[in-house]
Amino acid sequence: MTAIEQTEAVRPRGTRLPRRARRNQLLGAAQEVFVAQGYHAAAMDDIAERAGVSKPVLYQHFPGKLDLYLALLDQHCESLIQSVRNALASTSDNKQRVRATMDAYFAYVEDDGGAFRLVFESDLTNEPAVRERVDKVTNECAEAICDVIAEDTGLSRAESMLLASGLGGLAQVVARSWLHSDRSVPRDQAVQLLASLAWRGIAGFPLHGNDQHH
Repeated sequence: MTAIEQTEAVRPRGTRLPRRARRNQLLGAAQEVFVAQGYHAAAMDDIAERAGVSKPVLYQHFPGKLDLYLALLDQHCESLIQSVRNALASTSDNKQRVRATMDAYFAYVEDDGGAFRLVFESDLTNEPAVRERVDKVTNECAEAICDVIAEDTGLSRAESMLLASGLGGLAQVVARSWLHSDRSVPRDQAVQLLASLAWRGIAGFPLHGNDQHH
């Protein structure tokens, strides 16, 4: 049974739910449809059917398809930002920080819901509100990494941001490439390979006021 079929099986039509629970149910249904079909091919009829509700109920919560999509982006962009922040805060050992941060991106793209496709592989990036959110997740993750680099190396904010953007971009692109290659390398091994590559670069910038690299 697919995840979509499982969802349909536990969502009897007409079931009354508290507003927040109903909203979450609708977002879950919308995510399945958007991930499977893309924004342009998805229809509100499909989402209502997937959620087991009537279209009027769907429109009570979300005035249109774009509103649904943006609500999902807000949710899943924040999820990645928080995961990167948690990874950076998980240890004071910078080598382990690099690995934890790389792993945060791999975990994000590996999530069964496929939410990363809405963020990094959207067919709606020409929509300003979508572009704004995609840029936000990229920038805020880089800012979080930049804070650590600037504090530990004494490099300028601008220099640290360049390095942080490089690390974040590397993690995001390689994690997606790994997933699209059908996980041909085990996740732990893939993370370790990427972390080793990233560490060999960032370790070249000694701790501020110290000749140690970690």
